[in-house]
Order: sequence, then C-alpha cells, then structure tokens
Amino acid sequence: MKTLPEKPFERVHSSESGFKRLAGLSLAALGVVFGDIGTSPLYALRECFHGEFGIPVTHTNVLGVLSLLIWALILIVSLKYLTFIMKADNDGEGGILALTALIITNSKKNGYERWFLVAIGLFGAALLYGDGMITPAISVLSAVEGVQIIAPAFKDLVIPVTVFVLAALFLFQHHGTAKVGALFGPIIFLWFSIIGILGLVEILRYPEILKAILPWYGISFLLSNHLQGFMVLGAVFLSVTGAEALYADMGHFGKNPIRLTWVLLVFPALLLNYFGQGALLLTYPQQSHNPFYGLVPSWAMIPMVILATSATIIASQALITGVYSLTQQAIQLGYLPRLTVTHTSARHMGQIYVPAANWSLMIATIGLVAGFGSSSRLAAAYGVAVTATMLISTILFYYVARDLWKWNKAALNFMIIFFAIIDLSFFGASMTKLLNGAWFPLVIGLAVFTLMLTWNEGRILLLQQLKDRTLTVEEFMKSLLLQQPQRVTGQAIYLTANPDMIPMAMLHNLRHNKVLHSEVALFHFSAERVPRVRGSRKVEVTKLGDGFYKVVARYGFLEYPNIRQVIALANHQGLHFRPEAISFFLSREKIVTGMKSKMILWRKKLFALMARNALSATAYYNLPSGQVIEIGLLVQI
Repeated sequence: MKTLPEKPFERVHSSESGFKRLAGLSLAALGVVFGDIGTSPLYALRECFHGEFGIPVTHTNVLGVLSLLIWALILIVSLKYLTFIMKADNDGEGGILALTALIITNSKKNGYERWFLVAIGLFGAALLYGDGMITPAISVLSAVEGVQIIAPAFKDLVIPVTVFVLAALFLFQHHGTAKVGALFGPIIFLWFSIIGILGLVEILRYPEILKAILPWYGISFLLSNHLQGFMVLGAVFLSVTGAEALYADMGHFGKNPIRLTWVLLVFPALLLNYFGQGALLLTYPQQSHNPFYGLVPSWAMIPMVILATSATIIASQALITGVYSLTQQAIQLGYLPRLTVTHTSARHMGQIYVPAANWSLMIATIGLVAGFGSSSRLAAAYGVAVTATMLISTILFYYVARDLWKWNKAALNFMIIFFAIIDLSFFGASMTKLLNGAWFPLVIGLAVFTLMLTWNEGRILLLQQLKDRTLTVEEFMKSLLLQQPQRVTGQAIYLTANPDMIPMAMLHNLRHNKVLHSEVALFHFSAERVPRVRGSRKVEVTKLGDGFYKVVARYGFLEYPNIRQVIALANHQGLHFRPEAISFFLSREKIVTGMKSKMILWRKKLFALMARNALSATAYYNLPSGQVIEIGLLVQI
C-alpha cells in the first residue's frame, strides 16, 4: 500500500525542538485527548456484569468479557485509529468534518454518490452533539457515585452534587481553559498512574487473569452466550468511546505525541486497570456493582473520588470544547447559521466559546442526569452515537484511501470489511438498547442533521433568488458606461455572498439615493474546505476600473473571518482604504415562504426561523457598528 508522507510542519517541529517539545506536546495531549477514554474504567466493565444486560459473574464470563474489551482497545484504537485513520488528515487536521471536507475537495464524484458522502459525514458530525451531551453526564455521575460507597447515607446527594459540578463546569466555560489547561496534563497523568497501580496490585494477587489477553476467550464467550453475549458488546464498547477524539484532536498536537502517549502510558494503564478489575471480580463477584472503586483501599477512597471527579471534569471539558469546534467548523462550511463565537485565548487559536452551544449542552446534560438518575441507566443511552460515527469514519476513509491515495484495492477491501464487521457488531449491539435510552443521541443527531441540511439548502435557495434579482459585475460595469451615477467622495465596502454578482444593497442604494461613493469595494468571504488558508491565497484584489474593486477573502473552516486583517492585506495589493473612513453596506434579508420549490414548507419555515435568529453580519465580521448601513430586503422562498 502507498502511504502519504508526513506533513511538513511535523518534520519541522521534530527537528527544531526534539525530545523536549515532543514531551511537552505529549503531556498536553494527555490532558485534552485521552480524558474520555481514560475515564471509561469507571463504568465500562461494570456495565458488562451489572448493567441492564449484565451477565453472571463467572470465571468463564469474566475472562471472555475482559478479552473482548482488551481486543476492542487493540483493534479499534491502536490499529484502526492510530495506525490507519490518522493518516487521513486534511492539512494536518482530523475529525469527521475535516475528513468529509477532504473528500469533497479532492473527489471528482458528482450526483448521488457525492451527496451520500457529504450526508453521512454531516450525520456523523451531528451525532457527536449527542455524544457531547451524554459524556459529561455519565462521566461525572459515575465518579460522584463513589460517594455512596464511602457513606451510603449520602446516596441522595449524588444527583445534586453531580448537577452542581456540571453547572459549575458550564458556567465556567466563558472564561476559557487557557489558565487551567496547564493542570490538565499532570492531573490526567496522575490519574493514569494511579489506576494502573491499582490494577497491578490486584493482578499480582490473581495473575491467572492475564490469560484474558488470548482472543480465544472472547470468541468463545460470544459463541457460548449467543444473543446475550452479543448484547454485552454494547457495554464492552464503552471502553473505546473516546477513540474518535484521538482523531479529532490530531491537528492540535500532531500524530506522534498522541501515538507516543497512547503506547507508553494510556494503553498500559488501561490494560492494568481492566485486568485488575477482572481479577477482583474473580475473587469477589459481589463487587460487580462497582469494580473500579472495589480496587481502591478504604483509606484512599475519598481522595480517589476527588481525583476521579477531576478526571471526568477534564474529560467532559475536552468533549465540550470539541462541540464548540464542531459548531464553528459547521458555520464556516455553511451548514449552520452565524453564531457568536468568542476566542478565550490570545495565544491558542482553537480555544473558543460558543454561548448557544454551551447553554444547549448544559440544559441537556443536567436534564439527562435528572432524568436517568444513575450512570448505569445513562450507559444504556451511551455508545450508539459513537459506534455510528466510527462506522461512518470507516466508510469515508475507504473513499480517501481508494480515490486519493490509490491504495491496492484487494488489500484495502479486506481491511475495510474487517473494520466494518467490527463497527457493525458494536453498532448492532448498541442498537439493542434503543428503547432503554439509546434513542436519545439518535434523536439529537437527527435534529442537528436536519438543521444543517435545512440551512445549507435554504441558503442555496436564497442566493438563487437574490441572483435572479440583481446584475452580474460585468453587466453592472457596462451599465456605468451608458449612465454614470452621481459619485461622492468617500470609500464604501459592500459585502456580497457571490463575488460575481452585484449585492442587492448596492442596487437599492443606487435606486433610492441615486448616488455611489468614489471608491467602492465588493467584499466576498469565501469559506474554503481546508483547515487554514495560506497567507499568499488569503486575499485577492481585482481592479474593476472607475474606482471599483473586487476583494475575495478566503479562510479555512478552523479560521475566523477578520475584516481588519482582510483590509490590511488588501491594502498591500493596491486597495488603499482607510478603515476609519469606510462605510460598510449590508443587506438584511427578511424571508417569507410561499414560492414553489423542492424544499417543503416546514423546512422553509425552519430556515426562516434560523435566519431571523442568526448573528448579524455586523457582529460576526466585527464591523464598526457606527460605520454600518443595513438595507432591508424582502425575499420569498
């Protein structure tokens, strides 16, 4: 098979900074990337024996379940994601939207196949919103439940304490994580070190548990238990639910730090702890209600609950930040309306805060805790969204490897079928919990998916209506030769959604005020399907003549459009506009429904509602409000 060369920036990083930089990035990755998968020992093995579909704690069952769990980590995390999926980077960035954009940008496919790839990529991204709601709920709740082990009398405080912790977590988000982010790595390092030691102590007491590393025990378990064994796979999958985060956060840290941290610390610590929990269950089957805390000595229970709660908060923070990033990417790619996005760090571009996403997550997460009442019940709702996303990632990876990299088809087909069987097995097992709560992330994913498609299709329909009511730039420039309007001294910028068309705001201004400024620039912001646009391509200025300019500003889906930066770059290419003297003209469309089209009525009304509540262009592009003139338009779709 052909492999892609490593990205140039990775070679520069390694050559310039060497071991010290690699160690620093690995520690940072530890705190951000591995929190979700690292806190799975709190509930994963427990759900196999004590959950809704739990099986009896017998010697054979413990070895079989543990074997399945260990090989899930090996095949899904180590082999599928760290070895193969992470090769599919979009200019160094990972994640399902970056993978989808990579396919769209480089694929020559048209028609239904292209639509299918985009649709499943968007649906996979939408499912992560459901995951972002459930992960903080189940992680924090499972950690706080240790309180009832310390003092059963405080059992009634578990839910209130969990709600308090989650509320504080979401209320803190607008401050950003720059100040406390430095603590994430050391805390998670301590977490992995301790859970590894706890597991090792129990393994030394019952070393026979190490036989579970043999895959035969897992296969034998499935063959012996039939349907019930298959249903237990839904609980086994809880051990790998953070695997998608490894790929999504690749752009922040690079491949090597993530791989190194997994191999040297995370994977060994998880293996030791899961083996330790298995050894505990063989000795004390009655500990199946919470085998993780069963490993903890009584004198260390209180500090362990505190450490576990801290680790789950950090894991939740990574998922919450991931939802913010996903929302920003969807906005830039044109699948969600403009929303307020606040940058919380001057040094780290990726640290953002999206209020609308934050409050939605907060309400949903606290509602889940109150509604389900325990981490065991929440576990039934967990996993189906992630299994579906992993299956979609496998499908998208197939098209990248086949069409972009030209891998050997026979070998590629074998590999994809192998991973698809694993993904489908876990997805099918998770779907057996549909009536027990697994419906929730699917409903959330479907709702977000509908919003994304409605906004994208609605914008296409709206732009088509505006295009039919205006002139092309070429037609407008020719009309000026026939009849020159009154020109007044000054500089004006008109924002336009189509660089080849005259914005309606200009035509309305000319029709009603009979005047144009002496210097006029048409500004078009183009969202590219790459993470970041290089400086040489960011801004392109075209002189149209007679004081008219066309400026196309390009930015990636991980960048934020900055009007001041664009003007400064354009001035270097001959624009010569003074920011303090510019008048900004914008169109503000009022959308009404009624026109016949392919979009059904309820989706038109949904699009109109989203458009009314979208952030104004003035706020989104950070335009000086005192220099903005908005011109209202009535548009029927």
